Amino acid sequence: MEPPTPPRRVTIVDVARHARVSTTAVSKVLRNAYGASPEMRAKVRRAIDELGYRPLAAARGLRGQTYTIGVMLPDIRNPFFPEIVDGITGRLADTDYQVFLGPGGCNDEQTEARITEAMIDRGMDGIILIAPVSARSRLEHIAATVPTVVVGRHGHSPVYDTVTDDDVTGAALVVDHLVGLGHRRIAHIEHHETDPTRIVEMPNAQRADGYRRAMQAHGLADEIDIVSTVYTQQGGHEGARQLLARPQRPTAIFAGADIVAMGVLDALAEAGLSVPDDISVAGYDNTTFASFGPISLTSVDQAGREIGSNAVRLLLERIAERQKTSVQIKLSPTLVARRTTARVSG
Repeated sequence: MEPPTPPRRVTIVDVARHARVSTTAVSKVLRNAYGASPEMRAKVRRAIDELGYRPLAAARGLRGQTYTIGVMLPDIRNPFFPEIVDGITGRLADTDYQVFLGPGGCNDEQTEARITEAMIDRGMDGIILIAPVSARSRLEHIAATVPTVVVGRHGHSPVYDTVTDDDVTGAALVVDHLVGLGHRRIAHIEHHETDPTRIVEMPNAQRADGYRRAMQAHGLADEIDIVSTVYTQQGGHEGARQLLARPQRPTAIFAGADIVAMGVLDALAEAGLSVPDDISVAGYDNTTFASFGPISLTSVDQAGREIGSNAVRLLLERIAERQKTSVQIKLSPTLVARRTTARVSG
């Protein structure tokens, strides 16, 4: 018995016949091109829905666009990055664009390069790089090949746009809050930056700098205490253990990210310490679990959805060639105080 013949794929010719229009008219509707009346568009869209027509991405790429956008995520376990993705997808909800996510590997330049090259090779119309660790020369190479927006890097470039949070101000908000509660021994857990050429651009370095400046502004330069680990839960756990081993432990810990603060809370619980009675803890990102009742983490809100929405807006402008010069957007953070911080005891 011969195997059944697979169903034939619906083509643009089928759509044209069904809608009783020319293939040129269907093509114009698919490309959102000038020259198709509202009535024509409605007729073609109805035919597409009735026939279940789906254009081949490869064929659309040959015509100039694939209507796909690549988004590189450095660490899929960090709960802040989905906030940015929500902003991206929300902005694209009423468009023909689809988003494809690629895990870049936590601080892994080689994995990041493979992912971005794969996105370019598949003809994606644009790329959004979230907190990339590649050298600026690499980022500019990508941007010279495909429209690119970089999120979370403070460096400026003439060939790509950037969207960042004002990390220096955000860190100062945390220090100001803790000082207002009477704390002086305020420690900070930062992400260790291995490449000195990009330190000034990275958000973790900006937050550490903001912490130092704020401590100095409050006359607490002698109390500055920074532990360098990584922006992971394990990094927070290790950082807290180092701080607890100090001859005089801090009364408050400012973790550079909420995921780091989760590790801090684990380490403090293991040590039999109470938060905030023994040590106050603050994070950064205001992720969804920060507001979870049993955690109630004080954190800096850097508006992840707004970051994502702005990033994709700039990218669409670049794709449409409406944006010839680079644009840098810096958003203002806010502090959300919750139960993990309180007045210093004693």
